[in-house]
Amino acid sequence: MPKVKLPRKSTIVDMTAMCDVAFLLLTFFILATKQKPPEVLAVKTPTSVSATAAPDESILITMTKEGKVFLMLGDKTKKDKIIDDFNTTRGLQLTTSELNKLKKMEFIGLPANMLKSALNLPREIPATEMAGIPIDTANNELTYWMRSVTNAYAGEDERKLQEMLLVKGDGETLYPIFDKVKRAFKANDLLKFRIVTEGEQVPLGSELYKTGKVKE
Repeated sequence: MPKVKLPRKSTIVDMTAMCDVAFLLLTFFILATKQKPPEVLAVKTPTSVSATAAPDESILITMTKEGKVFLMLGDKTKKDKIIDDFNTTRGLQLTTSELNKLKKMEFIGLPANMLKSALNLPREIPATEMAGIPIDTANNELTYWMRSVTNAYAGEDERKLQEMLLVKGDGETLYPIFDKVKRAFKANDLLKFRIVTEGEQVPLGSELYKTGKVKE
């Protein structure tokens, strides 16, 4: 008997469900992805094998190879309180509008006596043109900023503040700059902080590798 030939029909695949799933996943990743915090200036940090992640919100001190120091108040819940305290204790007499403008800035990198005039300029001064926070032995203004930080966190768990204190420096930053930053911490009884470095793998066969205590 002759074979029965079945008519050929084109296959139709409904992609609606797959498109819905794809857009749902795309939306999820967009909303769940944490944006990288802004950097004051591009600095090339030293490398280390540490695998500890830095907190999303932190109080970051950045040191450039030129010796400039910048402060970023990443904890939005305390930023206003820190700036208000610094304005009061240093007698800056900033107006409400000037304070609001300062609180919106991503970082601070000017001497206290230049803040008021800078806040009244028609444009924001870029970091490359800022003088940095003075840390001279005779005038270490970072000490006063850190004092306002400790005042804002007074009465809270000190370990929480210690975890948020980060110091980030260019690999070519001279040690005396770092030492003056440490003195600003020590003057306010802040004896623990973390240094931001670029991660690298543990050298194979090293003593640290044999302990297995550091993640690769």
